[in-house]
Amino acid sequence: MMADHIPFVFGAEDSKLLKSFYSDSAIVRLSLQTHEKTFNDLPTGPSLWVDGGVDGLDKWTPQRITKKGKKTTRYEAYDEYIKHFPGHDQVANNDFQSKPQNDVVKGFVESILNKCCELSPKPAWVSVPQLPMVSDASRNKINRALARNAAEWKRTSNYNVKLLLPVIFTHSKQVNLKTQRKGELAKECYELARAHGVWVVDSTLNDQEGSGSLDKRFQGLIKFHQELAEALPSDAIKIAGPYWGMNLILWARGLIHFPAVGLGGAYRYYVPGLTPTAGVGRIALSPLRRLAIASPGLSGWLGQALTKIIKGEPAYMEFGELSRSLPRIIKELEELSRSLPRIQLAPLGSKTQVARFYKSRLDGLASVPVSGRALALFQDFSKAFVLGRSLPTLPTAENTARRPERVAQQLMLNCL
Repeated sequence: MMADHIPFVFGAEDSKLLKSFYSDSAIVRLSLQTHEKTFNDLPTGPSLWVDGGVDGLDKWTPQRITKKGKKTTRYEAYDEYIKHFPGHDQVANNDFQSKPQNDVVKGFVESILNKCCELSPKPAWVSVPQLPMVSDASRNKINRALARNAAEWKRTSNYNVKLLLPVIFTHSKQVNLKTQRKGELAKECYELARAHGVWVVDSTLNDQEGSGSLDKRFQGLIKFHQELAEALPSDAIKIAGPYWGMNLILWARGLIHFPAVGLGGAYRYYVPGLTPTAGVGRIALSPLRRLAIASPGLSGWLGQALTKIIKGEPAYMEFGELSRSLPRIIKELEELSRSLPRIQLAPLGSKTQVARFYKSRLDGLASVPVSGRALALFQDFSKAFVLGRSLPTLPTAENTARRPERVAQQLMLNCL
């Protein structure tokens, strides 16, 4: 039986983790920009969803070379990719967005969607070209035009694919404030594109951050999905994420059909071209249902935590195993940092540990009858919250999420 979750695949390491843990996925999402790194190493079972990465035009400007030979934009890889699609520079232009020319939009949409569908094996789903949401109405016309031309492309093409409408938020106000939630625009573009479903993600949301502002943001995100579910047909495909916990909550509450998930690294969505250049290796503190930065300080914390837990308890055994494996992961991270001092990526060892844990959570939740999932998830986070309350504060690198129970506490309160 195929699983309901949708892994987001961007690179070769993601493909390895996909084959190891997520080969039972019903759908796998690929980026058209990076598909060459992943396409030859995918499991044969899942269907494919290909996204053209049009949202990377959010703040895109043409790449320029200074007199000193330096490039003036961070979008080097994205620039090389997007320049192959005619009209991309106009679609990214603010003036054009307010007065889009249909022939330009039509050519851009056709070139993106045709390229997505030329891949082999053929995708089952492709994303409707859309720019991310902004807080005013300045992109309403261009997104309508993009959606309308996607429907026309589908009507006249020979490709048998389903169209998925991306709804990508770029500011917390767009989910916190009802006046800016853009539900009506999402519904309109869904209808104009004659789409089969929607994919919603807040690209600014890190739901493990632990800050007090997340309480309001979580409620706003849930409210948006409730409003969207009421506005769309009951058979419209609904997807959310990737996040760490909010995608699971929306799924458990029946507001979406598919939680989008990361693969051991980022459990949030980055607009193409803006993937951070410096990251940290994180590992799953599985009894606490959260991540933490892999560091010598965490090793010391694990030692303290073990003194607070009864021997023989599942949490004791899990923390003990993690304490033994953490030095190896830290060493991998240090070696990676020396070889790539400006691009510190999470080591494969930590990604594997996180991906394995996250998949076990998905499987556990999927085994619960649909009617009981929200309560089961609440109880799961509640157990982690109670355990975390008994443990010492995490290292300072965790910032606003230093209290071990903080992540579980905030997510727990939104399960029901």
